Formats: sequence, C-alpha cells, structure tokens
Amino acid sequence: MKLLVILLFLLPALSAEEISPERQSDLLHLLRQDCGACHGMTLKGGLGPPLLAESLAIYPKEFLVQTILFGRAGTPMPPWEDFLSPAEVRWLVEQLLKGIDDEAS
Repeated sequence: MKLLVILLFLLPALSAEEISPERQSDLLHLLRQDCGACHGMTLKGGLGPPLLAESLAIYPKEFLVQTILFGRAGTPMPPWEDFLSPAEVRWLVEQLLKGIDDEAS
C-alpha cells in the first residue's frame, strides 16, 4: 500500500520531456497513419483540415491539445484521450507547430 501511495505522488512529475525516443517514434507514426487517414497522408488536408504548421499557427496550443484529447462535437474528429496522455498530446502539438518533415515518416 505504501508503494502505491509513493507512486501516486511521483506520477504527476512525469512531463513531455520524459517521453522516450521510442514512444516519440510511435507517436509520429500514429500521426502519419491514424491522423493522416483523415487529414491526408501528407497532412495537407482531406476529410479533416490540414495539420501543417502554418495552418495550425492561428490556434492557441491549448485549443489544439483539447481538440486532440476530446475530439470536436459535430465533426468526425474523435477523442484520443483513451490512447494518448496529455503530455503525449502536448508533444505532438509541438511537433506539428514546428512542422513535420515529410522524410521523417
């Protein structure tokens, strides 16, 4: 029981900086494949709008995070909160706002 209590106190200390390189690679793959299924495989738009840095720059980061986590009512955008942590979503948003290199996929 004491171990569980200790772990519960340590969990909030995890941050986006602690996302392993392997998980980062998985997240980029998910972005290309799963998000790309609707937003276009090159993220230039499809059923969903483009996910290019210049297209997303008009939105606050927290809006983008909330959109990914909870989806968009009345649109095909599903919530991803069951599959991605808030830290992972913030990391993905940062990558999108930097611009994803087509050759990095």
